[in-house]
Amino acid sequence: MSTAAAFCEAGLAHFRAGRHLDARACCQQALGIDAYNTDAQHLIGLLHLEAGQYSDALEWIVRAIQRAPKPEYLASFAKVLQRHGRCEEALNVIDKAIQLRHDDSGLWCQRGEIFVQLARLDQALQSYQQALKRDPQHHDALFGCGILLHKLGRNEEALARLDHSNRLFPDHAHTLRTRAWVLYCLKRFEESADDGLRAHQLDPYNAEICNNLGLALRRLRRNDEALAWFEKAIEIEPRFADAFDNRLVALFHLHRFDELFALSDRMRSLGLSNEVTAWNVSLAHLLTGNFGAGWRGHQTRSKLPSSRYPRFQQPMWLGEESVAGRTILIAADEGLGDTIHFARYIPKLAEQGARVLLAVQDPLHLLMSNLSGASRCVPMSAMGTLPAFDLHCPISSLPLAFKTRLDTIPSEPYLPSPPGSLVQAWETRLGPRTRLRVGLAWSGDPSHVNDETRSIPLRTLSRILDVDADFVSLQKAPRPHDAAVRERSDIVDLTAELTDFTDTAALIGCLDLVITVDTSVAHLAGALGRPTWILLPWTPDYRWLLDRTDSPWYPSVRLFRQTETREYESVLDRIRDELRALAAGFGH
Repeated sequence: MSTAAAFCEAGLAHFRAGRHLDARACCQQALGIDAYNTDAQHLIGLLHLEAGQYSDALEWIVRAIQRAPKPEYLASFAKVLQRHGRCEEALNVIDKAIQLRHDDSGLWCQRGEIFVQLARLDQALQSYQQALKRDPQHHDALFGCGILLHKLGRNEEALARLDHSNRLFPDHAHTLRTRAWVLYCLKRFEESADDGLRAHQLDPYNAEICNNLGLALRRLRRNDEALAWFEKAIEIEPRFADAFDNRLVALFHLHRFDELFALSDRMRSLGLSNEVTAWNVSLAHLLTGNFGAGWRGHQTRSKLPSSRYPRFQQPMWLGEESVAGRTILIAADEGLGDTIHFARYIPKLAEQGARVLLAVQDPLHLLMSNLSGASRCVPMSAMGTLPAFDLHCPISSLPLAFKTRLDTIPSEPYLPSPPGSLVQAWETRLGPRTRLRVGLAWSGDPSHVNDETRSIPLRTLSRILDVDADFVSLQKAPRPHDAAVRERSDIVDLTAELTDFTDTAALIGCLDLVITVDTSVAHLAGALGRPTWILLPWTPDYRWLLDRTDSPWYPSVRLFRQTETREYESVLDRIRDELRALAAGFGH
């Protein structure tokens, strides 16, 4: 004759296999034999929990605990409380279970899950680590550690945990999906794409996997392939807003602007358009020369998460009222290059009778202190002690305020010349001028969203260094991989003595030509009216427009663009040929 314990064992097997009706029947058989059988009571509680019947689950599990407070019953009680959102109570219960069975890795893992729900990530991580001390192969703890380390910004450690998880439990789609994203955050895009493809093969109807795979391919400049994955994500999840936005950006980089604008209209009709969409569409308008729509959309940047523009009680000025006799604060709101670029409007404000209070990033403070039209220039670090002002305007909003069109861009050089004594000091450091002097800058801010397309390694730039010229570094904070190349080259490097942009401006004043990628050095040289050659990616920043070799913003600038091949070697070959001709004519 079957015992209650045998029915409970069979019921548990059915439960684990997902056969819940059979499990319930076994519990009823067990309770028919022993009405107080706690394993049967506990299992009925679990069945109610799976059915989302939390009150009934609590009743049955508590009934079991009252007769036999086993750790596994307490763990189930904690799980019901978790599902109810009663996490602090759940934490107390799981701690009691751990006191009874301290070496149970599953209990420690559950404790970690509760802390995650409470958003106490450090304590969650400690709990997962305790689980792994007891069972180094506990899959949920390994995976949980990986996710938490990523959320805490410790991506290298996260990757190590996820690698371990993948070795022990291969072909787990969730692990591969998470590892692909961690690799993406580490800028290891090839590996991210590989993991994303494997994850998709295991979970082909997961829209997030498709979207993230598209992101990795886009960073690898494989935009046609990326576009297909964003479209696949949308097929799976037709209202996946991020995938729509990413598809729009892929079209941007493929220069398929008519499709981009049509997609933007479709997103608006679906109610999926947001600040990110509007920002990206504005960049497309500006890049294609539609300044009217572009400058209006450009205002969206203030609503982006990356916006750092302060809030002021005074009204914002966007050109709709007179500024005569009023004090207006013009404050930097984007990067160093943007501040230099839009400072051209400060003299125009002064011409309208405004008293201009200019606030710029600290490294630009000394350079901008003598800018024509600025009554006073303060560093951003001193924003807390600003004098009184009537109006304010972000510096990047000045083109909108002045209703700038291509034919009304104020393009004359506007930065003050650095002090003659400073220029002479750099001339002395450089020594006698016997050959063409060429300044070089090859990389910008590594955190810039388009760093992979606009910065280049020094080893790539070195193909022009055989020209008969003196090359001078303007590159502050070069990348580690550039160090060995720089040591072997004949580039004159005095950048350790560059204290701020005024020093850089003085050094540029000693050069015959600046060759640079699209970074703040390009804007500085252009604003000083110095001959400047800028290397541009196939899809450049909006201000360089498309297909032209000159810049309406800087008359002294020439633009050297990538072709659709999206590589810099051929661009540098063109530069080398022109540079040789220039060097050959030096002094004649």
